[in-house]
Amino acid sequence: MKILSIDTASNLCTVAILDDNKCKEEIIVDDARNHSEKIMPVIEEAFTKTNLKLTDMDLIVCDKGPGSFTGIRIGVGTVLAFQDSLNIPCIGISSLESLAYNVENSGIICSLIDAKNDNVYFGLFEKGTTYKKIEQFSFKTIYEAISILEKYNNITFVGDGSVTYKELLKNKFKNCIFCNKNNLSSFSLGLAGLNAYKNNIDTSLMPLYLRKSQAERSLEEKSN
Repeated sequence: MKILSIDTASNLCTVAILDDNKCKEEIIVDDARNHSEKIMPVIEEAFTKTNLKLTDMDLIVCDKGPGSFTGIRIGVGTVLAFQDSLNIPCIGISSLESLAYNVENSGIICSLIDAKNDNVYFGLFEKGTTYKKIEQFSFKTIYEAISILEKYNNITFVGDGSVTYKELLKNKFKNCIFCNKNNLSSFSLGLAGLNAYKNNIDTSLMPLYLRKSQAERSLEEKSN
């Protein structure tokens, strides 16, 4: 199965083409301000390097968040345009689940995305033969996330939130492990999408924001 995987939910614009669980090509552009301009040329470059084209794809996967509000809209909008014009299955995968696929060891995996001001986007998984979500994706303070994690042992942390709060987590969880791959990856996203597709897991393209945008929060503050 050939997969086009697109991730624009962070500062990185990254596109991968997979052949089942093998990465044929992954291109990463670090330019958050220009995702809308970069995404199509990067996709075209990936196809050129693999000697493939869009109609060769059996599945298209995009990151539906949480993350950059603008980036998520660009990625989801691009894939929705493909879905409207092509008879190719298109699915959305959370960035929290994508991060979990950066982790190779089995056990409990905690994905943390830094949301500033002691806040994180939080996801928890258990990896055995596959990755199983064991807590609902949520927006919490790091201290609320820690209180949930206290009932688990031997946790592997992944994501930029685990880097920001590494010392706090190390002091609280003595046997924890920190993944050394903490950026969102379109290859990991594609692996998560492949698993979801093969197991008939419902993965809509509806953006997953988990909290209101800064503009919405500012408007509410003015109204109050």
